[in-house]
Amino acid sequence: MNKSLLLTIVAVAGLDRTTKHLIERSIPIYGGIDVIPGFFRLTHLKNPGAAFSFFADSASQWRGPALIGFSIAALVIISVVLWRKRQQTNVSTIALALIFGGTLGNLWDRVTTGQVTDFLDFYAGSHHWYPFNVADSAIVCGTLVLAANILLHSKKADKVS
Repeated sequence: MNKSLLLTIVAVAGLDRTTKHLIERSIPIYGGIDVIPGFFRLTHLKNPGAAFSFFADSASQWRGPALIGFSIAALVIISVVLWRKRQQTNVSTIALALIFGGTLGNLWDRVTTGQVTDFLDFYAGSHHWYPFNVADSAIVCGTLVLAANILLHSKKADKVS
């Protein structure tokens, strides 16, 4: 893997750990600070589920190990792809580095505490988006960029044929 991709992974995972640590030290659990009243607040929540609180209400004893296993599998697959493309830095490899760094950040939480710290809370009136964190943002952004890049390249290939 090249230095710029490794730096992206370390930056995402480091920023995720740092922001979660600051929130955990500064805001009591379930507490919050209004940043933009009526739109955005910093909160301190714990999510035992996956992104967007999927499986958070599951009582299954396998929820935690399954989420950890899925994260490890994703890291292995992404590692293989990045290793094969180690000489390349392009939109796809940067997107994969974002996903890797975000997955690593949330995996750290799952392994150490069994739940992920979420703290970014956007809302309009009584309509709330699911609270999330830096790792979630990196995963979603990386996934969207990767999907857009794949779709754009497949459309270009269709036009050539």
